[in-house]
Amino acid sequence: MELVYDKGTLLLLGVPPGFKPPSYFRFDPRVGAYRALAKEYWAAARDLPGAADRVLNLPECSWREVSLPLRPYQEEALDAWLQAGRRGVVVLPTGAGKTMVALAAIAELRCPTLVVVPTLELVDQWVREVQRVLRVEASEFTGESKEVGCVTVATYSSAYLNAELLGNRFQLLVFDEVHHLPSESYRQIAELSAAPWRMGLTATPERPDGLHMLLPELVGPVVYRVAPGELKGRYLADFEVQRVYVEMPEAERKRYEELVARYERLLAALRMRMRTREDFERLVLLSSRDLRAREALLSLLEARRIAFNAEAKLEKLAEILERHRGEKILVFTDSNELVRRISHRFLVPEITHKTSKDERRAVLEMFRRGEVKVIATSHVLDEGVDVPDASVAVVISGTGSPREFIQRLGRLLRPKEGKRAVLYELVTRGTREVYVSRRRRVSISEGKRRQALKGR
Repeated sequence: MELVYDKGTLLLLGVPPGFKPPSYFRFDPRVGAYRALAKEYWAAARDLPGAADRVLNLPECSWREVSLPLRPYQEEALDAWLQAGRRGVVVLPTGAGKTMVALAAIAELRCPTLVVVPTLELVDQWVREVQRVLRVEASEFTGESKEVGCVTVATYSSAYLNAELLGNRFQLLVFDEVHHLPSESYRQIAELSAAPWRMGLTATPERPDGLHMLLPELVGPVVYRVAPGELKGRYLADFEVQRVYVEMPEAERKRYEELVARYERLLAALRMRMRTREDFERLVLLSSRDLRAREALLSLLEARRIAFNAEAKLEKLAEILERHRGEKILVFTDSNELVRRISHRFLVPEITHKTSKDERRAVLEMFRRGEVKVIATSHVLDEGVDVPDASVAVVISGTGSPREFIQRLGRLLRPKEGKRAVLYELVTRGTREVYVSRRRRVSISEGKRRQALKGR
């Protein structure tokens, strides 16, 4: 029998009469052979020891001896991953050195590796770190450059579009910000790859849509996890999170309560419950053909606008900026419109998805040098951008996502002598914002250092 790679799949050729292949193979009458997704290669190599293996087509590599100074928790994470069969997800806070754990894994295995990242900025960062730490050339596989080397760095988009081409070129896959992987398109990067060893990196693997449940199949289980609170003071800057309440004018509060009551009444009539993002998306779809759903959606959006209480929060922001005058401050909000208002009102630069890459780089460099002390931003700096040290963050609005919250907190957590970081949440008292705030803070103290391995 012979095992070969074919466009993201495995073909088992020359099966003798009466032989029953493993259950993950299915007979393909088009080619007269058994076929399986390439991700089953690690199992097929184990289950079919007598088959001739023609699957991997690896680039030639030359590795240098390197010694990586790891912190104790990084060593624990690497050890947990190795003991889990070189497969699994490592969960560390933003700023805790997830990249170094992956680099140590590459140095340990010395095998052709594909690193998959969400943004071009992260491609640049990984290429620099691979060359600095491992002292080997790193290849970029993006829209502009398509090279395969000992360590190849690609965006999720490029890796997805070229999954069949890349599927048998590597033995190790590293997924940075692995919570992106389970999406319907990107999961094919893992499914169509024969790489037997896989590592996922993230600050929070959980997804609102529940698709993180696919990670054990695509990459492996969570093998190591540390919450930010466990590392503060030594490996991360000491920090505190302050929830700052703002009051809502009485007339607006009455209107808010009326809208919420109406929204809940309409949901009950529709027999709907709003627990996940999918529930909200169903309401949006239904609103195009059901008047009750449309009225419920409009009531919810108007209630959110009132609860957002922008003017009161901007007044509180002015107090915080004055209190921390001279310190480096990041101001986060979900609304690009509010980012612009903050920029104009306080005369500070803004960074949104409309900001060009060159302008963003220039603003961040001025922030790094201390020429700019405050930046107002939306989701752009949550992930995949190398943000200089800051000591204060202000969250004016946000979702209930623990990932978003931990990533924003992580912008403050780089250790520095005598540094104590503070993150302010501005929350309108007596509204659903209070519940949302509680929900997104759960992962700061939870997650006691643990491995998903029995006996550890």
